[in-house]
Amino acid sequence: MPAIPTMTDAALPAPARGPGLIGRLMSGKTGPVLVVSLVLIAFWYVMTVYMNADWAIQQFERKNVDWSFGDLVTATMEQKRPQLPAPHQILAELEKSVLDRKVTSKRSLIYHAGITLSSTMLGFLFGTVLGILLAVGIVHQRTMEKSMMPWVICSQTIPILAIAPMIIVVLAAIGLRGLVPKAFISMYLCFFPVAIGMVKGLRSPDLLQLDLMRTYSASRWTVFWSLRWPSAMPYLFTSLKIGIAIALVGAIVGELPTGALGGIGSRLLAGSYYGQTIQIWAALLAAAVLAGLLVSAVGLVEKLVYRRMGVQS
Repeated sequence: MPAIPTMTDAALPAPARGPGLIGRLMSGKTGPVLVVSLVLIAFWYVMTVYMNADWAIQQFERKNVDWSFGDLVTATMEQKRPQLPAPHQILAELEKSVLDRKVTSKRSLIYHAGITLSSTMLGFLFGTVLGILLAVGIVHQRTMEKSMMPWVICSQTIPILAIAPMIIVVLAAIGLRGLVPKAFISMYLCFFPVAIGMVKGLRSPDLLQLDLMRTYSASRWTVFWSLRWPSAMPYLFTSLKIGIAIALVGAIVGELPTGALGGIGSRLLAGSYYGQTIQIWAALLAAAVLAGLLVSAVGLVEKLVYRRMGVQS
C-alpha cells in the first residue's frame, strides 16, 4: 500500500509577522507627525543659513579672513540678532526665559503667558456665552435670524488690527482699562465660530425627530434641552477649539496697541523695538504651545462631557 504523503514542517506556512516598529509608528499619528517635524526643522536650518549668510560674509570680508562653507554655516547660527534664528537658538532662549527665571520675574515667559492667558480665558468665556445666546435666538426667532445674522458675518470682515485700537480707546473713555479691553477683543474674535457652529448644531436634528417630539406634545424648552442641545454638542466643541485659539490671538493683538508691560504681546513689542529676533520667535513659539495646551484642554472637557452623556467618542 503506497504511503500517504504528509505535509512536512518545511511545507507549513510561516507565521505571519506583525508590523515592525517603523510600521507601527507610521500607522498612527506619531510617525507622520515626527517625519513632517523633522522635514520642517531641516528646511528651517537651510533657510537660517541662506538668510543669515550675507551678514556673515560681510563680517568675514571686514576682518579679511579666509573662510570655508563650514565656517559660514557656523557663523549664521551664532549671530545675536539674526534675520532668522536657528531652532536651537530659540530653544536656548526659551530655556533661559522659562527655566532660569522665577515665575514672578518680568523677564519670565511664564509670567507673560499668565497675563495673556487671563485675558484669553475671560474673552473666551464672554465670546462663548455671546455666541451661544445669539445662536439660540437665531434658531428660534426668524426675525432675529434676518436681522442679526448679516451683522454677525459682517463683523468679521473688519481687520482686528484696525478695530483693536478703537475698542481700547472707547473702553478707556468709559473707565475700562487693563484686562477688560483685551478680553473684549478676544470675545470679538471668539464669538463668531461659536455662533455659527451652534446655529448649525441646533438645526442638526432632522424633521422626523422634531415631528416625534411634537407628537408627544413637547414644549420648545423640552425640545431644546432633550433634542437640540445634545445634537449640537459635536458642533459646539469643534467651535470651542477654534474659538479658544482665536481668543489667544485676540489677547495678543490687544496687547500691541496698548504698549502693555506684561503679556506675550509686550514681549513681541520689546523684541521688535530692540531688534531681538530670537526673543520674538521664542514668544511666538510660547504662544503656539499655549494655544495647543488650550485646545487640548477643550478636547479633554469634550471627552468628559461625552462620557457623562454616555457617548463613545
